Amino acid sequence: MRQTRTRLRPLKPAETAEGKRLLDADHGVPWKIWGPYVSERQWGTVREDYSEYGNAWEFFSHDQARSRAYRWGEDGIAGFCDRYQWLCLGLALWNGKDPILKERLYGLTNSEGNHGEDCKEIYYYLDCTPTHSYQRMIYRYPQAAYPYSRLVNHGRGQLDPELEITDTGVFDDSRYFDVEVEYAKAEPNDILMLVTVHNRGDAPAAIDILPQVWFRNTWSWQPGGKKPKLSGGSGGRIYLAHLHHPPMQMVFDGDPTLLFCENETNGRRLFGMDVKGYFKDGINDFIVGGNREAINPKRVGTKAAAHYRREVPAGGSVTVRARLASDEFNPGFGDFDAVMQRRRDEADEFYAAIGVDVAEGDPRLVQRQALAGMLWSKQFYHLDMRTWLKGDPTQPPPPASRVHGRNWDWPHLYNDQIHSMPDKWEYPWYAAWDLAFHCVVFALIDPAYAKEQLVLMTREWYMHPNGQLPAYEWAWGDVNPPVHAWAAWSVYSMDREANGGKGDRHFLERVFHKLMLNFTWWVNQKDAGGRNIFQGGFLGLDNIGIFDRSAPLPTGGHINQSDGTAWMAMYTLNLLRIALELAMEDRVYEDIAVKFFEHFLYIAQAMTNMGGEGIGLWDDQDEFYYDVLNLPGGERIPLKVRSMVGLIPIFAVEVLEGEIFEKLKEFAGHANWFLEHRQDLASLVSRWHVPSGGDEHLMSLLRGHRLKALLGRMLDESEFLSDYGIRALSKYHEEHPFILQHAGQHYEVTYLPGESTSGLFGGNSNWRGPIWMPVNFLLIESLGRFHRYYGPDFKVECPTGSGVYMNLAEVQAELSRRLSRLFLKDDNGLRPALGPAPLYRNDPLFRENPLFYEYFHGDTGAGVGASHQTGWTGLVALLLRPRPRAGAGAVPEAAAELEPAK
Repeated sequence: MRQTRTRLRPLKPAETAEGKRLLDADHGVPWKIWGPYVSERQWGTVREDYSEYGNAWEFFSHDQARSRAYRWGEDGIAGFCDRYQWLCLGLALWNGKDPILKERLYGLTNSEGNHGEDCKEIYYYLDCTPTHSYQRMIYRYPQAAYPYSRLVNHGRGQLDPELEITDTGVFDDSRYFDVEVEYAKAEPNDILMLVTVHNRGDAPAAIDILPQVWFRNTWSWQPGGKKPKLSGGSGGRIYLAHLHHPPMQMVFDGDPTLLFCENETNGRRLFGMDVKGYFKDGINDFIVGGNREAINPKRVGTKAAAHYRREVPAGGSVTVRARLASDEFNPGFGDFDAVMQRRRDEADEFYAAIGVDVAEGDPRLVQRQALAGMLWSKQFYHLDMRTWLKGDPTQPPPPASRVHGRNWDWPHLYNDQIHSMPDKWEYPWYAAWDLAFHCVVFALIDPAYAKEQLVLMTREWYMHPNGQLPAYEWAWGDVNPPVHAWAAWSVYSMDREANGGKGDRHFLERVFHKLMLNFTWWVNQKDAGGRNIFQGGFLGLDNIGIFDRSAPLPTGGHINQSDGTAWMAMYTLNLLRIALELAMEDRVYEDIAVKFFEHFLYIAQAMTNMGGEGIGLWDDQDEFYYDVLNLPGGERIPLKVRSMVGLIPIFAVEVLEGEIFEKLKEFAGHANWFLEHRQDLASLVSRWHVPSGGDEHLMSLLRGHRLKALLGRMLDESEFLSDYGIRALSKYHEEHPFILQHAGQHYEVTYLPGESTSGLFGGNSNWRGPIWMPVNFLLIESLGRFHRYYGPDFKVECPTGSGVYMNLAEVQAELSRRLSRLFLKDDNGLRPALGPAPLYRNDPLFRENPLFYEYFHGDTGAGVGASHQTGWTGLVALLLRPRPRAGAGAVPEAAAELEPAK
């Protein structure tokens, strides 16, 4: 008898062990109470800055960080802490040659680097589950002395490349340690820590390994602050007593030497004060300087380390094990290895379910590490603006300038939450528009967290009473693109799809009400003439314009911004879409939907005919959108820079299904009445009276002709289209810079595919040529919506001039393929994003793991800027998937499986 094998279907994420933990966490089981919530840089931040002139980088330096207690948070290597950061774990290392203990990542300040601040370390986030039941990273530590002073800019200008640590020779001949750190949870309050040090060199090498445990300093800032306590016991055991934790123990395997000091400022070293004690730098001074008086012989304190001195054989490794748990667990090592392996296996199971439709091999590795970087980049962010503004009772009062200085008009803001950070070293603070993109990626693996983040930004202790969302700590009042409604709808749609068609209406309704307040703020504050033409400032695009768009114009007047107006058109359509969804069950929302329907049409009209004067943002001759400079005397000058500013109108597109008009009769009646009486608007922005084959209606700023004209430029390899995505500025301006002469002043915009050559916005980012993932992602999504309406017969030449015609779904796939190629190995085993440095080309360990940079060189694809900005660059995890996301355009085929672009 012939036997047949039944093929088991792949597990869904919710069916895995990790998926079940996520469900438990949503129902109150505290699986997320511990996680990687420690910053990688607390020094040099605005929240630690109490200087007179707001010099955050200089007021609290890296050199001070080992000796000075932080006020608002902690930092460390492989940091792990509880949800309020009362208690932290981390790792310190010493190679016997460095002048200081390696307790935190090093990098240059904004003034030290020739292209702004920059982390000068090599590390990789390799794995992490959403509940942080398992996570893994590698820190690459030189065996030679770390080149601190050599890395500081010595005469390099803005036209020169940065000096990277890989240029200094400290990693040559594989003379480095790969320090692998793994965390696993046996239970929500039972944390395992495994440190494995690999010697990649061909000779034995010694290293000091110091797993650390410490309390965030919460007691030095007001009289009578209650101080927690760490106490040394026998057998490598430390007892922990804290007001907000049950009695806990941390035990270290192998009976190491336990070292204790206080997480308090060393006033003697920093300020020449006559004080005694066991300060924050005590362990550093003992290990590096041999100063026994720096550590407490009674083995008590608020900061402690277990000291292991190990000789690592050539090509070999050593391990250190530690465990933190409540007293009730009596932590030990009997089941340590079994628990660690089980959590590894469960992580494999979870990501196999997440990546089931992603091509096996390298594409799955890239997706998993992108998601791991997202999860490792969670951080406890704490700031009470009222306290920060007035100062602490036990500390010197802030300068008088603070009363009307930075962020003085945001006294309501109080943050003590776990946030997704753009990059925990370079940008260790949340940024409003970055966070929206983060949430869309998080919706793939942890929709509850994605929804929580979006709601947080609209809560009363974040959102300004006037309705503005906080931008970032350097200037809460700066203006970022209004993408939160898009993110909310995307997260809702993805969550609904994952739950078999059942959406979280409570979330959608809750965030919608707050976003309407924010929309009103935009209308009242950023439409200078009340004509539905918006300004907004730099809108996240830093130096893309000819002027600093966040500052008063040197010419006087104001700029009518193509991107500001298009962002608002997109925002209006996003809110319309949400209102229609809510109206399906609550007809009250039909009236609100009508309001956004009409408002979108008015914005569309304004972009073509400002104030009825026949002047628009669309240039008929160039067939492109431009900003318009409005001078005080009434003169209007189009700023003919071919940039992403002119492509953003593509984002404003929505397709309304016939079902909406069948079910929502009041909305349908109002919409049809309005369009019958304003047919000029209907013909301007949409094919309202020409439904698609599926009886769908298109709402867009672009009719077919304008869409094809914009795509003609966007898909031109001599303009926007790079081998690796869409550039932020047309390559046309490389030989034809845009120049404006006004009142004897010269202003110029030139194509710069890599790092910025000016100090605008700190000089550490550039929108004049590089490839940026968030706007590329929105372009891809928008093309999906257009394709949904126009269908497969609407084709454009791609690339322009190639003679190859593609429908818009195929263009989506082509762009997704090009973006994915940044991270995937090519035929030579190289990843373009890692750039041309010899180590990344020749050392297999350097080229094995991708890095997720802030942005990418417009010609070569080399990564530029922050090297761990998995926040929005983590969007590649979605681009690698073949399935469309519900409610959004998406890639019809897996980008990683398609043939390379020719």
